[in-house]
Amino acid sequence: MLSYLRLSRKPALFRSFTGYTVKEFNRLYVLLEGQYRDYERRRLDRKDRVNVVGQGRDFKLDLEDRVLMLLVYHRLYITYTLAEFMFDLDQSNVCRNIRHLTRLVKKCIPLPQKVHKRVRKLRTIEEVEEYFPEFKAIVDGTEQEIPRPKNKRRRKSHYSGKKKKHTVKTQLLVNKKGVILHKTRYEPGSTHDYGLWKKTHPKVPPNVTMDADLGYFGIQKDFPHLKTHLPIKKRKGEKLSKKARKHNRKLSRERVIVEHVIGKVKKYKIIGQEFRNRLRHYNDSMDVVTGLVNFKVMLSLGMNVANYVG
Repeated sequence: MLSYLRLSRKPALFRSFTGYTVKEFNRLYVLLEGQYRDYERRRLDRKDRVNVVGQGRDFKLDLEDRVLMLLVYHRLYITYTLAEFMFDLDQSNVCRNIRHLTRLVKKCIPLPQKVHKRVRKLRTIEEVEEYFPEFKAIVDGTEQEIPRPKNKRRRKSHYSGKKKKHTVKTQLLVNKKGVILHKTRYEPGSTHDYGLWKKTHPKVPPNVTMDADLGYFGIQKDFPHLKTHLPIKKRKGEKLSKKARKHNRKLSRERVIVEHVIGKVKKYKIIGQEFRNRLRHYNDSMDVVTGLVNFKVMLSLGMNVANYVG
């Protein structure tokens, strides 16, 4: 049986299975443990619960092992059948444990929506520079494959001409340090990047420059108040000038940060592989993964992750 005690003795395996070092896991666990008693009391005391507080079965695994199971599930995207044997639980209990802990984990990690809530309240130049180092932001969209929808209308709306597959699309806004400042809810794969921006664009301070790719062509015209940098588009039958090529290369070097962040997100197989779960759970899964990535990045930057609990 896999357990925290057993896996933590093999740091390389621990990181491979969870995406976290043992030290990072312990930092996360301290925050979860501090919120768990109140979270569990609210769960047991809810109005729609049939049993009174104190009735019902106890969890077979302790909190530490259940958190480990959640991280392993998101990192490796194992089936519930495999998790059943790894953690000595019934499949249905694996599912219930993960669903139950997801809300608690979301409460304790720096989700992009929590970070953006703080961004919206920035007032001074110093506050802006803390969240936007060098007064820069980078935006890009990412797609994930989903099973072919049975519904004909959904087959059409979720088909991505770029990927030649059925996908869902999410947009991320990151800063120069790799912190995810904003994440949209998923949209069908046929949605254009710029269409996604127009529908759910985040607030960007006026003194911050935002870098984007040609998928956001038109943003400078429709949002003139934003300071944006886009690659120079080559006209049909013409070649780009040396100055234009230099501009595009420089922008590409700056934009690689968002590609690295998307790469970190997709290392969690629940986001990097075909999404097998029901789409109604997709936003929760993406929230957990982007929050876990933010938690790790913020720890490396020396930021106080406890500020985002709640």
